[in-house]
Amino acid sequence: MSVMLFIIVLVASFIIVRIGAIAFQLTGLEWSLAKFQSLSCFSGTGFTTKEAELITGHPQRRRIATVLIVLGNAGLVTMVATVASALSAQQALWAKLSESFLPITVPAFLVPWVNLALIVIAVYVIYRVFTNRGIVKKLTEALRKRIVKREIFKPVSFEELVFVTGGYGVSKIEVCDGSGALNKTLSESGLRKSDITVLAITRADTTLPNPTADTKIILGDELICFGKLENIRNKVCSTT
Repeated sequence: MSVMLFIIVLVASFIIVRIGAIAFQLTGLEWSLAKFQSLSCFSGTGFTTKEAELITGHPQRRRIATVLIVLGNAGLVTMVATVASALSAQQALWAKLSESFLPITVPAFLVPWVNLALIVIAVYVIYRVFTNRGIVKKLTEALRKRIVKREIFKPVSFEELVFVTGGYGVSKIEVCDGSGALNKTLSESGLRKSDITVLAITRADTTLPNPTADTKIILGDELICFGKLENIRNKVCSTT
């Protein structure tokens, strides 16, 4: 059972990291960054200060990171325990042999080494499967559809483009239905009072650089703003 449990936990770990990456992407992170953040949280390796601000400054991402960290620690402990169990010479011969799916004629002293070989082979095969682009793409699409359908994580319509210290940066964010800034001019929206500067507005295929204070914000506009990222999300995306 130890070898089988190790394989199950390893496969589950790859899937959990992929789900975490999808969840981070749905909160607005770019895909490559979402994958790195998910793996970092799950493995406990951490990330730089600027990247940490992307997680700590966003409530939904903090929840995702917390789950990944807890599951990552549990998975690591389980895998270490199962490997130690599989290599233990103290187990009864029949138990070792049944775990390894080996004939009963195999000498007892060889069983831990066969278990180790099975673990190494399993790690290699699973790694090859989960790094195959075709398989990973289909798995990712299937997981994303299920997550979105079940509304486990609500996707947001903004992309954080540039990040600086203190939680400030440049974001491109779509004006959604019910936004407090919808159908208001820039001066009426109160964005400047929230320390948000609109650098440009993308409307359909047209870009309006340096929009004036009397420019009206309409549904579907994409605002490229500089300011505190949390303020931008709350002021443009949230309803009032």
